[in-house]
Amino acid sequence: MPWLRLTLTLIGRAILSPSLAVALIAVVWRFRRRGWYTRFPFLPLPSQPYVAWRMYTAYGSESALPSADEVERYARWAVRG
Repeated sequence: MPWLRLTLTLIGRAILSPSLAVALIAVVWRFRRRGWYTRFPFLPLPSQPYVAWRMYTAYGSESALPSADEVERYARWAVRG
Protein backbone atom coordinates (compact mmCIF):
# COMPACT_ATOMS: atom_id res chain seq x y z
CA MET A 1 0.00 0.00 0.00
CA PRO A 2 2.83 2.51 0.65
CA TRP A 3 3.99 2.19 -2.98
CA LEU A 4 0.45 2.91 -4.14
CA ARG A 5 0.32 6.04 -1.98
CA LEU A 6 3.69 7.17 -3.37
CA THR A 7 2.47 6.54 -6.93
CA LEU A 8 -0.74 8.49 -6.40
CA THR A 9 1.16 11.37 -4.81
CA LEU A 10 3.53 11.51 -7.80
CA ILE A 11 0.61 11.36 -10.25
CA GLY A 12 -0.97 14.32 -8.46
CA ARG A 13 2.26 16.29 -8.64
CA ALA A 14 2.71 15.36 -12.31
CA ILE A 15 -0.77 16.68 -13.14
CA LEU A 16 0.21 20.03 -11.65
CA SER A 17 3.65 20.08 -13.31
CA PRO A 18 3.91 18.86 -16.91
CA SER A 19 7.72 18.99 -16.79
CA LEU A 20 7.67 16.62 -13.81
CA ALA A 21 5.29 14.34 -15.71
CA VAL A 22 7.77 14.10 -18.60
CA ALA A 23 10.63 13.40 -16.18
CA LEU A 24 8.69 10.68 -14.35
CA ILE A 25 7.64 9.01 -17.60
CA ALA A 26 11.27 8.98 -18.74
CA VAL A 27 12.37 7.36 -15.46
CA VAL A 28 9.60 4.76 -15.59
CA TRP A 29 10.59 3.93 -19.15
CA ARG A 30 14.25 3.46 -18.13
CA PHE A 31 13.30 1.18 -15.23
CA ARG A 32 10.90 -1.05 -17.21
CA ARG A 33 11.34 -4.82 -17.18
CA ARG A 34 12.64 -6.35 -20.38
CA GLY A 35 9.89 -8.05 -22.32
CA TRP A 36 7.21 -6.27 -20.28
CA TYR A 37 4.81 -6.49 -23.23
CA THR A 38 4.84 -10.30 -23.06
CA ARG A 39 3.75 -10.62 -19.40
CA PHE A 40 0.58 -9.68 -17.61
CA PRO A 41 -0.31 -6.90 -16.72
CA PHE A 42 1.39 -5.74 -19.98
CA LEU A 43 2.65 -2.51 -18.39
CA PRO A 44 6.23 -1.19 -18.48
CA LEU A 45 6.83 -1.80 -14.77
CA PRO A 46 10.18 -2.58 -13.15
CA SER A 47 10.87 -6.06 -11.78
CA GLN A 48 10.59 -6.53 -8.02
CA PRO A 49 14.18 -7.78 -7.62
CA TYR A 50 15.43 -4.69 -9.47
CA VAL A 51 13.44 -2.33 -7.25
CA ALA A 52 14.64 -4.17 -4.14
CA TRP A 53 18.26 -3.84 -5.33
CA ARG A 54 17.81 -0.13 -6.08
CA MET A 55 16.32 0.48 -2.62
CA TYR A 56 19.12 -1.52 -0.98
CA THR A 57 21.87 0.37 -2.80
CA ALA A 58 20.26 3.75 -2.14
CA TYR A 59 18.92 3.31 1.40
CA GLY A 60 20.55 0.18 2.82
CA SER A 61 17.28 -1.74 3.00
CA GLU A 62 15.36 -3.63 0.34
CA SER A 63 12.09 -2.59 1.95
CA ALA A 64 12.90 1.14 2.02
CA LEU A 65 10.44 3.55 0.47
CA PRO A 66 11.67 6.86 -0.94
CA SER A 67 9.68 10.01 -0.29
CA ALA A 68 7.83 11.72 -3.11
CA ASP A 69 10.31 14.60 -2.85
CA GLU A 70 13.25 12.22 -3.35
CA VAL A 71 11.63 10.59 -6.38
CA GLU A 72 10.82 13.98 -7.87
CA ARG A 73 14.37 15.22 -7.30
CA TYR A 74 15.82 12.06 -8.85
CA ALA A 75 13.51 12.23 -11.88
CA ARG A 76 14.39 15.86 -12.58
CA TRP A 77 18.11 15.08 -12.15
CA ALA A 78 17.92 12.00 -14.42
CA VAL A 79 16.46 13.88 -17.37
CA ARG A 80 18.77 16.88 -17.05
CA GLY A 81 21.88 15.04 -18.19
